[in-house]
Amino acid sequence: MTLFGAFVLATLGITIWAGKQTKNASDFYAGGGSFSGFQNGLAISGDYMSAASFLGIAGAIALYGYDGFLYSIGFLVAWLVALLLVAEPLRNSGRFTMGDVLAYRMRQRPIRTAAGTSTIVVSIFYLLAQMAGAGVLVSLLLGITGDAGQIAVVAGVGILMIVYVSVGGMKGTTWVQMVKAVLLIAGTLLITFLVLLKFNFNISDLLGQAAENSGKGAAFLEPGLKYGATGTSKIDFISLGIALVLGTAGLPHILIRFYTVPTAQAARRSVNWAIAIIGGFYLMTIALGFGAAALLSPDEIISSNAAGNTAAPLLAQEVGGGADSAGGAALLAIISAVAFATILAVVAGLTLASSSSFAHDIYMNVIRKGKATEKEEVRAARWATVGIGAVAIFLGIFARNLNVAGLVALAFAVAASANLPTILYSLFWKRFTTQGALWSIYGGLSVSVGLVLFSPVVSGAPTSMFPEADFHWFPLSNPGLISIPLGFLLGYLGSKFSKEEPDVAKYAELEVKSLTGTGVAGAVQH
Repeated sequence: MTLFGAFVLATLGITIWAGKQTKNASDFYAGGGSFSGFQNGLAISGDYMSAASFLGIAGAIALYGYDGFLYSIGFLVAWLVALLLVAEPLRNSGRFTMGDVLAYRMRQRPIRTAAGTSTIVVSIFYLLAQMAGAGVLVSLLLGITGDAGQIAVVAGVGILMIVYVSVGGMKGTTWVQMVKAVLLIAGTLLITFLVLLKFNFNISDLLGQAAENSGKGAAFLEPGLKYGATGTSKIDFISLGIALVLGTAGLPHILIRFYTVPTAQAARRSVNWAIAIIGGFYLMTIALGFGAAALLSPDEIISSNAAGNTAAPLLAQEVGGGADSAGGAALLAIISAVAFATILAVVAGLTLASSSSFAHDIYMNVIRKGKATEKEEVRAARWATVGIGAVAIFLGIFARNLNVAGLVALAFAVAASANLPTILYSLFWKRFTTQGALWSIYGGLSVSVGLVLFSPVVSGAPTSMFPEADFHWFPLSNPGLISIPLGFLLGYLGSKFSKEEPDVAKYAELEVKSLTGTGVAGAVQH
């Protein structure tokens, strides 16, 4: 508990310091564009390596072997899409939010309303995963077993998140994410070293012991343990893969990070740094997941958390000397503190993305029609932080028993269905229209969220959010296979059947801006 308190106090100090440096809207939303490529790459890594990466993937590998490791591959490959298609053009074309890019050549008010709505929905889906991770993590460390205690933990994380964002803005959030990334990499390196030391650095022995200890034998190291049992599960795997690979390029809290650097080249460098750091981390999830499978029994993992979210902390305790040793207790506390730091940093980034989009896109440009002062806009962002935090706390209470990697995959699916088609069409298709953008955003959003609501994630299975109810009719746990192509199709059809003529001249301007960065400071049209 002392480590938790020390980290919270340290990060609150950073947040208060950064809050004093926040003078205007640019500072609050984008840190004044003052971070270097390396600093932003480190912050992106801190933003991206969430509770899903550290807790959820380790748990998925520990329980499902090869099929669990596919999350690591999908999350990493997704960065290539972000680097090649989105990072530099988006940095050149906007200023604070995704809505800046989409609204440049479209009708302002409907597009900004749609962009703000989509950003908030995607962020809340992602926040659910972090809240679930926080609940099980602190409950494990403090021995909290009752529902009331876990609910209190979720609420506490939500309140801290609100304080971080409303006080520190982007500067505070970025510094917290950088600190967290260093701590997470250091903690993961330590556990990886200790796991490999137990097997004399022989990965083959590690995998063999994991397969034997899992009770599944050779099947543990082969495809199909989770996603190969039935035709439906195989299709579900394809759906998951599509969502993971395409989702990153549409995640609002990742997209706004490209505005915190001074140039497009710095944005590209920051993504290169992020790929290197994140790639190294995901390689180490092999040791986390398979190490947990080799050194802990499946029953031990499941009894702590049915979705496997506590596998990494339990592994830390085991390689530190066991449950009854001082080393085990110390290492459990350290890794739990690092994981808690991970959660706090990511929820701050998510909340900042959604509150910024509300204040800048909806409040400033729709409600006030561009006539609000910067001070009023930042005040609206801070109030939005409180509202979004309250919603995340409420929904996080119900999601606390779900696997956090699976929850994040749902956020990826929603982002790839609603945001990615609209971003790509806006940047690369001159015949794209306002109607096409609205069809794509609202259609992709409605279909993806609707399919999730009627999927086994919410009801109809022992591992569902509401296990006692059954109103599911959609068989897949991830909607990406249906909703992502539909988002692209709706954007195309909406543009083709639109009565308005696309603004080809504006597209030409946007094309020049996205390729050269000319006139970035004037990207926002009020």
